[in-house]
Amino acid sequence: MSVTQNLPEKNTSSSDEIDLGKLFGILIDNRWSIILITFVFAIVGVAYALLATPVYKADALIQVEQKSSGMPALGDMGEMFGSESSATTEIEIIKSRMILGKTVDKLNLTTVTTAQYLPVIGKGLARLQGASIDLDVGRFDIPEHVLEPVYTLTVTDISSGQYVLTDTGEREVLTGKVGELAIQGDYRLFVTSINADTGSTFIVAKRSRLDAIQDLQQNLAVSERGKQTGILQLSLTGQNRTDIERILNDISQNYFLQNVERNSAEAQNSLAFLRTHLPNIKTELTAAEDRLNRFRQDNDSIDLGLEAKSTLDVMVTLEAQLNELTFKESEISQRFTKEHPAYLSLLDKRKVLLGERDRLNRQVQKLPKTQREVLRMTRDVEVNQQIYVQLLNKVQELNIVKASTVGNVRILDAAQSYTNAVKPKKPLIVVLATLLGGLLAVAIALLRAAFHRGVENPDDIEAIGLPVYASIPMSDWQVELDKKIQNKKIKTVNETLLTVSNPADLSVEALRSLRTSLHFAMMEAKNNILMISGPSPSIGKSFVSANMGAVVAKAGQRVLVIDADMRKGRMERQMASTHKSGLSDYLSGQMAIEATIKEPGVENLHYISRGDVPPNPSELLLHPRFQALMEWASANYDMVIIDTPPILAVTDAAIVAAHAGTTFMVGRFGQNAVKEIDVAKQRFEKNGVEVKGFILNAVVRKASSYYGGNYGYYNYSYESKKEL
Repeated sequence: MSVTQNLPEKNTSSSDEIDLGKLFGILIDNRWSIILITFVFAIVGVAYALLATPVYKADALIQVEQKSSGMPALGDMGEMFGSESSATTEIEIIKSRMILGKTVDKLNLTTVTTAQYLPVIGKGLARLQGASIDLDVGRFDIPEHVLEPVYTLTVTDISSGQYVLTDTGEREVLTGKVGELAIQGDYRLFVTSINADTGSTFIVAKRSRLDAIQDLQQNLAVSERGKQTGILQLSLTGQNRTDIERILNDISQNYFLQNVERNSAEAQNSLAFLRTHLPNIKTELTAAEDRLNRFRQDNDSIDLGLEAKSTLDVMVTLEAQLNELTFKESEISQRFTKEHPAYLSLLDKRKVLLGERDRLNRQVQKLPKTQREVLRMTRDVEVNQQIYVQLLNKVQELNIVKASTVGNVRILDAAQSYTNAVKPKKPLIVVLATLLGGLLAVAIALLRAAFHRGVENPDDIEAIGLPVYASIPMSDWQVELDKKIQNKKIKTVNETLLTVSNPADLSVEALRSLRTSLHFAMMEAKNNILMISGPSPSIGKSFVSANMGAVVAKAGQRVLVIDADMRKGRMERQMASTHKSGLSDYLSGQMAIEATIKEPGVENLHYISRGDVPPNPSELLLHPRFQALMEWASANYDMVIIDTPPILAVTDAAIVAAHAGTTFMVGRFGQNAVKEIDVAKQRFEKNGVEVKGFILNAVVRKASSYYGGNYGYYNYSYESKKEL
């Protein structure tokens, strides 16, 4: 309880500092809502962790060796087929459509089957009960013109494996049996197995090959273990442990086979090139030998001199080197462009050899004609023989390389799935859900406090120049009384009026303090009439008026309480009376003043009800009869308390205030905003009425006010033996 009188206006200044104490108090005030929201989120987290479909993970290990393929004994020939690929390159090869597409085709991943359960929780409940169902489709072909390739498969008889397939329009597409290929028009369906009961349904959808590959690419993770180790780890996630193992093993095998085929393909291409040239070289060799034999027969078997033989040997060696460069050029052109340093070096070497061959040709021209022709023909024979033998050797070497190609890839570990699911992480989900619920609850509490406009601090009211005379605490006893009054279980003032039914209540103690303050506040007033109003309805004006009248009456003064709210007045509930024969009846000239006076049952307390609802309440209050009533009441009672409608709703309060010597406003804790109170005060001032003070009603003791430094009320009353 807090009572003040004519307090000086407090100098308040805005501050950007955060009041941690008040924030802590807000959290304490909203502790139950915070606990409830956090608990709900925790339950949702537990439910999700239990019902969410577990996702398993399988992994495999592949080693990519950085070595030359073939046989080291082959020298340059073997190095030609050596390949060193970085881990990044190999990872991209594994995730390419070339590799994954083979897996999609082999395992029919373009067909997606989904069992139908209850929405949201059905699949989880079925899994917890061990009643999961499954469908395995080995082949599913549909016409190309189908726009919505989604079908429903219904098990008609599980004992015989019978099923029926329908489209989105529930039209039958085909019927079939497990283990047999069902054909109907352009539709082909082969169901490998069904694990379900009769009547179970499955969604069977067909997606494009590209979509299946992209889905596989998203779920497949490939990374190098360590740095520059060449060890690649393949991991795949999915809901079925058997399926992901099978898919990952197939991907590993496809990658391994393509690596071997790639290395052997280079040797195969070279073999094809050489075998194409072998017949031509053999034909040229035979023709050269025939020409040489005929020439010798025609010229009686001429032998070459020493100089010619020496020149022949050099020319044959040059031709052999040029042919070797030709082979190397054909090989290197498959791997490099002509701007590559290795290619440029080969071209320079050929240029030098060609220059040397031209020099020898000029030297041969100096020999006699017969020897020159024999030299030329002998050179052609030996060069062709050397080329032919060289080609035969190359063919044999390439055959050996092709046969010995094993690739530089090795599967270290076959795919194996983990026993425990990798998703969802149940403990983490529950913890995160609980934390999220707590944070959300705290945020809601703080946002509500930030946007809350209701006044809770009397200092805020006094800052607008309106003294707070009393803070009346919220009464739990009165709350119970209101419930019983609404249920019409009590009918006497001893049970309806808080001052009578529980005089030790804190609210009554606050009213007693207000009675003392009013004694001094009304000493300089023009009369003993006290008007109580407020800015809005449902703030407790009638409660304050009725109980204040009873408190003053118990002090020995004659008190008259008038319910001047002829529109929606309900003070008769507090007084355990009826609204009939009241103020409106007197003002309309139907009754005399004395006939409207009621005695609710409290000594020295009299009461005038509102009467029947008139069509013109404001006009009745302007009638001279109302002034006569005020003069008569002021002369016959020590205090007259008038309860009026809210000033911001109607003008009745301003009319009554003109006859009252003292005007007080009532506001409800946490409901009326400071701006609203200030506007109500200004409304009275514009009508020439000075508001003497303010009464803050239904004050709730909040931790935010306590820790924020606001004053409240203290329980220092005697204990009452009464019970409701």
